[in-house]
Amino acid sequence: AGNLRACWANSPQLGKIAGATGSYQAHVTAYPHVNWPAFASEFVTSLGLEHNPLTTQIEPHDGIAELFDAQARFNTVLVDLCRDMWGYISLGYFKQRVVAGEVGSSTMPHKVNPIDFENAEGNLGLANALLGHLAAKLPISRWQRDLTDSTVMRAVGVAGGHMMIAYAALLKGLGKVTVSEARLAADLDNAWEVLAEPVQTVMRVHAIEKPYEKLKELTRGKTMNAETIREFVNKLEIPDADKQRLLALSPGSYIGMAEELTKTL
Repeated sequence: AGNLRACWANSPQLGKIAGATGSYQAHVTAYPHVNWPAFASEFVTSLGLEHNPLTTQIEPHDGIAELFDAQARFNTVLVDLCRDMWGYISLGYFKQRVVAGEVGSSTMPHKVNPIDFENAEGNLGLANALLGHLAAKLPISRWQRDLTDSTVMRAVGVAGGHMMIAYAALLKGLGKVTVSEARLAADLDNAWEVLAEPVQTVMRVHAIEKPYEKLKELTRGKTMNAETIREFVNKLEIPDADKQRLLALSPGSYIGMAEELTKTL
């Protein structure tokens, strides 16, 4: 998302003031002694835009199309976040704070639905539908003369409106959730099979034959628990330090460098 924000911020926004075909014909006819390219550059940049010195009737829209593509990709990341949060709430990994007076369901008054994430996802989808069309259409101009760009540009504000509604709803939803640590711990405690990965990796370090196959035989399609994994590890012919490190692992502690990595964000 950080890279996408940079793409959004760095998308060039260009402008022109070179006349009907981009060649300064009328300008030169009226004031032949003016340095029109220099004047145009100074004027356009004074508006906070980059000057595009070579255009046709219109500025070709490459820059704004790049911006809309960047916005759509950023929104796609947020759609993924909305769906993940919806799923995690459904699984009970996150709990939503109850808001007085809020209706969770039209027929089930006890429910606390993830309405903010649903609202955000829907508006992001509408925004991206418009942004996708704008990015694909705007660089195309029939014989560099048609004005279909002016028609579709009227929808830029609509796309922006859906984006702003989506961002507000997503922030609101994120502000209402808390982590259900007990639910996460219970789920992890029922997933000891995830430790098949570190066990077989350490087995490879010590050149034990067929580590994958041995762990597959132990875990595939079976219910694992702490004793099953530890009994297997205790039988391994590996140095005691490595064995103790494996025995100390649990599904909840097998997180690698996740904590350190999150601090770099």
